[in-house]
Amino acid sequence: MAARFKVKRKGIGEMLRMPGMQAEMLRRAEVIKSAAQATSPVDENSPDPGHYQRSWETDSTSRGGRRRDRAVAYVRNGSYYARWVEYGTERVPAHHVLLRAAQTGGGN
Repeated sequence: MAARFKVKRKGIGEMLRMPGMQAEMLRRAEVIKSAAQATSPVDENSPDPGHYQRSWETDSTSRGGRRRDRAVAYVRNGSYYARWVEYGTERVPAHHVLLRAAQTGGGN
């Protein structure tokens, strides 16, 4: 006889918002942050060398996602020029620091 399983959306929603799920999302975000810091470029000629590298931060919430129904964690860089480091400009090549960090560190 085959086993039966009935899905309860309310139960799945509660599971996705559990403190343990939020803690795991934050743990993964910290791994990605560490990888991003390790691969961040440092311009020794700038007025504040290493500012970009020190500006990585993480945050988490239990009400994230498109519908605000699940635990999520965010990794972001607070420096004003982080967008240009990530995606590049006409004169500066893209470094894709966050992209590469997420690809290598997100599964650990």
